[in-house]
Formats: sequence, C-alpha cells, structure tokens
Amino acid sequence: MIPVRETANGVFLSIKVHPRARRNAITGTVGEAMKVSLTAPPVEGKANQAVVEFLADIFKIPRSSVTIANGETSRLKVIRIAGLSGDAVRQRLESISTES
Repeated sequence: MIPVRETANGVFLSIKVHPRARRNAITGTVGEAMKVSLTAPPVEGKANQAVVEFLADIFKIPRSSVTIANGETSRLKVIRIAGLSGDAVRQRLESISTES
C-alpha cells in the first residue's frame, strides 16, 4: 500500500503517471508511488488534467478537490485531495485494488 499523508491542508499521495496508455487505470505501485495509466498525451497539460479528472472520479469528489501539489512537468507527482480523510482515501484505494 502506498503511503497516504494527512495534513490540515488535505491528504497527499504520490503517483507516477504513464501517459498514452490504452485505458485510464491504476496499474500498481512503483516504489512508494501509485502507478496511474492515462490515455492522454503528456503535452499542453492534458495528462495533468486527465489525472485530476480520473482521481476525482475514483474518489467520487469534485475535480476542484484534486490538485497537483508537486511535479506538474514530471511523471512523478504529489497529489493533494481535499474533503476526504486519510482513512477514506486508504479505504477507497484498497477497494479498487481488490476490484482488479
């Protein structure tokens, strides 16, 4: 399980983005980061927009609650999720991993 850090500003987790994939999916872990495959290309912020939309759908929260805290131009990113507790994020990630 990837580390989920909870602060007063939200819940933070690390992801590694794999752009231009066949489908949008969480495909495992890489070190301490969750690996996220996206169909969007890594140009003009399209992959960043896709990761925000994908994670908002996964966690069933508004897109405005998901932001890229660090790594906008990198495949390794730190994501901030507002409006959910660390436990809620962990539970959703665990339920996703058991679905696949």
